[in-house]
Amino acid sequence: MRDDPAGGMTTESLDLLVDGASRRVDVAPAKRLSRVLREDLGQTGTKVGCDAGDCGACTVLVDGEAACACLIPVAQVRGCSIETIGGLSEDGQLSPLQSSFLRHGAAQCGICTPGMLMAATALLRQNPAPSREEVEDGLGGVLCRCTGYQAIVDAVLDTRSNQVRPDDPPAMEAVGARAVRRDGVGKVDGTALFADDISPPERTLDLRVVRCPYPAAAVTVGDLDRWQQSVPGLVSALAAPAVPGSNSFGIYPDLKDQPVLVENRARFLGEAAILLVGPQPVLDGIDPSDVPVTFTEVDAVIGIDAARDAEPLHPGMDDNVLIRGRVASGDIKGALRESDVVVSGTWETSFVEHAYIEPEAGWARCTGEGGERRIELFVTTQTPYMDRDEVAHVLGIAPERVRVIPSVVGGGFGGKLDQSVQPLLAVAAWVTGHPVRIAYDRPESMATTTKRHASEIHATFGFATDGTLTAAEIHGDFDTGAYASWGPTVAGRVPVHATGPYKVPAVKATSAAWYTNAPPAGAFRGFGVPQVALGHEALMDEAADRLGIDRLEIRRRNAIAAGDKTPTGQTLEASVGLVACLDALAPRWEEFRNIVAASRRDHGPIRRGVGIGVMWYGCGNTSMSNPSTLWLTLKATGALTLHNGAVDIGQGSYTIMAQIAADAAGLPLSDISQITGDTDLTPDAGKTSASRQTFVSGKAAELAGADLRQSLLRLANAGQEATLRLDGSTVTVTDGEGQRHIDLTTLPADEDGVVLRGVGTFDPPTTPLDADGQGVPYATYAFAAQIALITVDTELGTVKVDRMVAAHDVGRAVNPTLVEGQIHGGIAQGLGLALMEEYLPGRTANLHDYLIPTVGDMPSIECLLIEDPEPHGPFGAKGIGEPALVPTAPAILGAIRDATGVVVGKVPVLPHRLRAAIRAQQSEAAE
Repeated sequence: MRDDPAGGMTTESLDLLVDGASRRVDVAPAKRLSRVLREDLGQTGTKVGCDAGDCGACTVLVDGEAACACLIPVAQVRGCSIETIGGLSEDGQLSPLQSSFLRHGAAQCGICTPGMLMAATALLRQNPAPSREEVEDGLGGVLCRCTGYQAIVDAVLDTRSNQVRPDDPPAMEAVGARAVRRDGVGKVDGTALFADDISPPERTLDLRVVRCPYPAAAVTVGDLDRWQQSVPGLVSALAAPAVPGSNSFGIYPDLKDQPVLVENRARFLGEAAILLVGPQPVLDGIDPSDVPVTFTEVDAVIGIDAARDAEPLHPGMDDNVLIRGRVASGDIKGALRESDVVVSGTWETSFVEHAYIEPEAGWARCTGEGGERRIELFVTTQTPYMDRDEVAHVLGIAPERVRVIPSVVGGGFGGKLDQSVQPLLAVAAWVTGHPVRIAYDRPESMATTTKRHASEIHATFGFATDGTLTAAEIHGDFDTGAYASWGPTVAGRVPVHATGPYKVPAVKATSAAWYTNAPPAGAFRGFGVPQVALGHEALMDEAADRLGIDRLEIRRRNAIAAGDKTPTGQTLEASVGLVACLDALAPRWEEFRNIVAASRRDHGPIRRGVGIGVMWYGCGNTSMSNPSTLWLTLKATGALTLHNGAVDIGQGSYTIMAQIAADAAGLPLSDISQITGDTDLTPDAGKTSASRQTFVSGKAAELAGADLRQSLLRLANAGQEATLRLDGSTVTVTDGEGQRHIDLTTLPADEDGVVLRGVGTFDPPTTPLDADGQGVPYATYAFAAQIALITVDTELGTVKVDRMVAAHDVGRAVNPTLVEGQIHGGIAQGLGLALMEEYLPGRTANLHDYLIPTVGDMPSIECLLIEDPEPHGPFGAKGIGEPALVPTAPAILGAIRDATGVVVGKVPVLPHRLRAAIRAQQSEAAE
């Protein structure tokens, strides 16, 4: 044993057996096995999501038993056999289990996949033919935030088949095919590079952030330079004055209200104040209380009610309202007065944590010198071009001097649209001149990153006696936290969607986003629409019960259809498949109703219920330019490359764009390679959010493919019906006139060696909204209906979702496997919203206290894909990412009402809340 001079820790030489190979490491005996594998042995296929044994991403096998490597001191496994995902493949060939994961789409973002594979491996060795329940038990220690688990369980059950990875579809048959993920192999063999998996080869320093310990505080910074000199090995300590450009950032060009580093006042618990740069052992040895920064707690504004009467949190915001939204049409007062039935209600939602299994991470380094000096960032992100522009703003340099390279993204759901590590890394690297890296731990991630907005929804609907809607008045208040983030987008989107996908002659829908001292609330899969959907769907149920109309039928009577006008005055011309969704659900609705009716012969505490939720969702930005550009290039060598900036966060855009471009070009999917995300090498395809990538970037991919095809046809003087074949540097064009050959080596090439470039740009046609919200906010809408069958234990207040059936109008399912995966994952997050997920600022710090659905919480899910083609979309397609989540919680809450008679006004419906509501109902009945 010896002392480690860098960190003062006692180290020991240990011999380990990892994936069948003997490895010697010189480490502290208490160091976590997960860190030894990743940092000392380079086995980064093993992931770290929590360092607390909660998520299971780091699962390895120790002497054949599944274990969380983050909980094991390395000395404890000396002499044991350690198996990681790196040992599953043999001679470069995927194992049957890995191949099955590919076939079933069981790896979406991929961050949990190594843990899932290792847990499944342990199970299958002990029980080669497990039941579905046994698979669920075997995987119960590993969390997934993307898939909804069903595909994972299916993949484990299917390893006994002789199927291998399916071949790519032939030319002109990629769209509609269940092609495997283009980035799937790296996710199932552990070679995919997430943001914390690599760092620059040169000496890279680490970054630690000193953060405010209070929700609101006055901040005073002492003599940092003098203190820094007293800490051996510390390279730099940086406060707000060190920010080279603007000490501010934000989503919108004219709203940069969040500082990179606080100056005088901190507005939420965990806000960044000081950056410490140096080797990790040095940073670990610093007591934060020794850093010369003082936080003096002041009264905090907690919640919307407090914000109404509080002093302004931001200059110029005298009422603490960031922004208001409004949609109004018709005579709302008169329509409500003349309605035969009027129903009202109030709903409250909590903050919700994104809980992606990959915490925020990345690195930054400077390249070039003088005026040619640039900065390069490798980060987990949903929006590389927005990152580029924000970093340029913070550093005070031109955007062209910033390069952002997205890593493989371990889940996003909107949370990785905002800046987190990006400006901190950029400032540290730019000022010090050293490469700098950081990876948030789970408490830091949960304390400092954006949440789903907490909200209060108030709604009143009017109906005629035949069940048709006559009026809808809705208001939503949203807690946007300390800074704007995506608050204006939420406040603008909610009024457009507030009525639900129904025909309503008179509407008044308003919203307000309030500043408080909570963590900033930003984008989270739906931009406020899931919250308001709780209101409009509960009122549809209330009206149906009052009028004696079936709850599916009342929705069908009011469902918006082609030719109808929305509350914004927009006429929907095509791809309005809501009625088709409801019709597709009707047989299952009847089946579930019969199950519920039969269960009520037993008057015990166990009750069954069925509920329905419908939704609509505008694809893309609201009433503003929303362009995407993609290139499809061909080199003289025959290399066909899609330059695809539409970042894949697990939803499958790298696969979808390639499928679309291939069919548009008339070439096989297997011919296409990709360059993805890199702002130096791909054009701007916009952010991965708002369910826009398939619709908007997909159309750009279609146009790029068609543009390249036209160039080839012109060179061959061939007609549109011609077929193309790419053989090395020769393109063979075949039509009724015979075959012609294009020798690509004879064509002039640009500086990158490209001889032909197909360019596609698409910006959906929208118009601005006027003061009453009238206009065309979206070029197309997704529609869906879901039903839930549940079981409630009325004594315990627990709810088990047994079955879900989801009918979604997707325009065209470019890849049905990926579409179904999005629906499964959306339902999982909607279930969490309904029943278990509640972020409490200052209290929620890990995935042990913050519960997300496990494999055991999930129902069986049946997907019904409705294809009502969208004329503007690529091959008729539109979005699915957010629509998958929106109707789930309303369906579950409707089922709770059906089972118990209780109308739930606050989510999540935790057992104590439901039990209290049931008791209150029983007390009322007794009186």
